[in-house]
Amino acid sequence: MHWATPEERHDLGQARRKQVARQQHSEFNAKNRLTPALTLLERSARGRVPALVKLKYERMKASPFGYFRGAVPVMAADLATLPNTGLVAQLCGDAHVRNLGAYAGEDGRLIFDINDFDETFRGPFEWDLKRMAASLVLAGREAGNKSGACSHAVERFIASYCTQMRAYAPLPVLEMARAEVSRLGDVQPVHAALHKAVRATPAHTLEQLTEPLTGPGSTTEAGAPRRFKENKPILARVTGSKAAAVIASLADYRKTLEPQRAHFLDLYRPLDVAFKVVGTGSVGLRDYCVYMEGNGPGDALFLQIKEEAPSAYAPYLTDPHVARHQGQRVVEGQRMMQRGSDWLLGYTTIEGRDYLVRQLCDHKASIELEELRGDGLQEYAELCGELLARGHARSGDAQQLCGYIGSGEGFAEALGNFGHAYADQTEKDWAELKKKKS
Repeated sequence: MHWATPEERHDLGQARRKQVARQQHSEFNAKNRLTPALTLLERSARGRVPALVKLKYERMKASPFGYFRGAVPVMAADLATLPNTGLVAQLCGDAHVRNLGAYAGEDGRLIFDINDFDETFRGPFEWDLKRMAASLVLAGREAGNKSGACSHAVERFIASYCTQMRAYAPLPVLEMARAEVSRLGDVQPVHAALHKAVRATPAHTLEQLTEPLTGPGSTTEAGAPRRFKENKPILARVTGSKAAAVIASLADYRKTLEPQRAHFLDLYRPLDVAFKVVGTGSVGLRDYCVYMEGNGPGDALFLQIKEEAPSAYAPYLTDPHVARHQGQRVVEGQRMMQRGSDWLLGYTTIEGRDYLVRQLCDHKASIELEELRGDGLQEYAELCGELLARGHARSGDAQQLCGYIGSGEGFAEALGNFGHAYADQTEKDWAELKKKKS
């Protein structure tokens, strides 16, 4: 087997420009769609909780950006109609401005990174960039920015991605794998998210999601037994055989953890189970929360057990190494792209369905769209580029990607044009959804 030199890998990436010129990435034409958008959305709703599918559509009808968040199957099909570079990295799969956020790392430090990998799959690196480009335009418009500012944001996003990739390419491999993005607190939207994340402690979650037990023999004193407080359909307690099945699934989940982490998990006991509605694209999938207690009532742990369907990209891409278990697919993709992952990240199975398991609210927070006005959009766009570049460098080949993107100027302009074209089409699709589902 030939070991390619860094120079050979760079040249291979450069040669891919003959396959897809960088300027070609501006192209998009909805007339090339093989299946209507609404049909793709209806197909993706199969197998979901029927009573919640309507709620998913309601969230998508709220705004074009809300529609975009729930329409990954539509964009995956659209991207598959376009020529691609064949330069493969791990795709986040749902790269948009609100799928970056804060969470606690293994050592307790706050991390800001890509943090939603439900759609992760190996595929052409530019597919993540195109989805993020469209999201910057849609989110920028919703935040009140003019068209020129949105275009500039996409160009800064791509320029930042290219600059960062060029910095990673010559680094020793393990140094690249350990690289951190150090200026997070200087970006105003991120600073606001980190400030929220500091307050999102397990103790805060305990107060937000649970209530003291009431009834004969109960007490409302501090340290009294608690259970989930209901707010249907967003949060509803699960009891009986269903709760037993959820708790029983923790045994299989435990096997997916490193031994020392499984030991820590063993020191917690489950107290209550709830069904929780989360996100937009995930609405209708089964999502359970388990409230656990360690060293007394003040030591709460909340686990999220989230159903994972096959990635929307699976019909269009081939990956012989992809995990058959959809929760495992997400775990492996997340660890591939992230600098540091949730230390209780794992997966399990309940009644034949695949689930991801992670901590529910351990210092988690994301940006708000109103924070993306003016300079906030520009600064955040640059950071999106840095974080995606790191994820792709970790999971792909920075030398090949650098060979392809070159200076990045023509590539940035093309992606800016694509972002606007796809945002315009998304607004048309959103209008059709509102008309047909009203």
